[in-house]
Amino acid sequence: MDGSLRAMKSGPVTEEFDRAAADYDRMVGANPGYHSHLEISARRLAAGLADGGAGLRVVDLGCGTGASTRALARVLPRAEIVGVDASSGMLAVARRKTWHEKVRFVHARAEDVSADDVGGRADAVFAGYLLRNCPDTDAALAALGALARPGAPIALHEYSVADSAAARTVWTLVCWGVVIPLALIWTRRTRLYRYLWRSVLQFDGAAALRERMRAAGLVEVATQPLPGWQRGIVHTFTARRAREARSTERDGG
Repeated sequence: MDGSLRAMKSGPVTEEFDRAAADYDRMVGANPGYHSHLEISARRLAAGLADGGAGLRVVDLGCGTGASTRALARVLPRAEIVGVDASSGMLAVARRKTWHEKVRFVHARAEDVSADDVGGRADAVFAGYLLRNCPDTDAALAALGALARPGAPIALHEYSVADSAAARTVWTLVCWGVVIPLALIWTRRTRLYRYLWRSVLQFDGAAALRERMRAAGLVEVATQPLPGWQRGIVHTFTARRAREARSTERDGG
C-alpha cells in the first residue's frame, strides 16, 4: 500500500464518508446488483442459523447507511442486529430509516469496538466493504474475530481484484467511466470515489485475504463468487471463529 493511501485510511476516509453520506444511497443505488449481492452474502452468513435468527446477536461491522443491515434484517428477521460504523454521517442516515425494534447502531471504529459496546459477544459477524478501508487489515480482522463467540459464522463481503487482470480492467473502466463521473455530476466531489478505485486495486487478492483470515485464527475459510458484472470483483469470504476447547457457552449477555 502506498503512503498516500495509508494516510487516507488513517482519518480522511472517514471524513469523506461523512461528507458523502447524504448522497451515498443514491450512488450505490446506481450499481446494478449492489443490494441483491449484499443479501446473497447475508444469506451465506445465515446458512447455519435457525429460526430466522431468534435469540441471536448479529453484528454488522462497517454498516454505513444501513444497506448491509437491511440485508441482514431481511435474512434474519428475528435476530438482534447491531450496525457499527466509524462515520457519524453515515450512521445519521442509517438511523433515520425505519427499522424493527431489534436493530440498533453504534458509533465506533471496527478496530476499537468491543463485545461490551454491542451488548455481548456476537453469534454472527458480517463486514461489508470494511477491511479495505481499515489502516491495519490484520488488526481489524483480530477485532472482528474477538467480537464473535467460539464457532460463530463470519462473512466478509469485499472487493478483491488483485488475482485477475480482467477484473482489474473491468473495475477501472467502471470507476472512470461510470462511478467517478456520476459522483462529479451528483455530488461535485470525487475524492472518495477516486480513493475507492485505488483502494480496491491495492487490496489483497482473494488467496492472500484467505491467508490473513486463517492467520487471525479463523477456520473453515472459503470464498464464493457473486453474479453479474461484479463476478470476480466482489466476493463473499466465509469463515468461523475457532471453537475454544474449554468452553462454547454463551457469554456477555
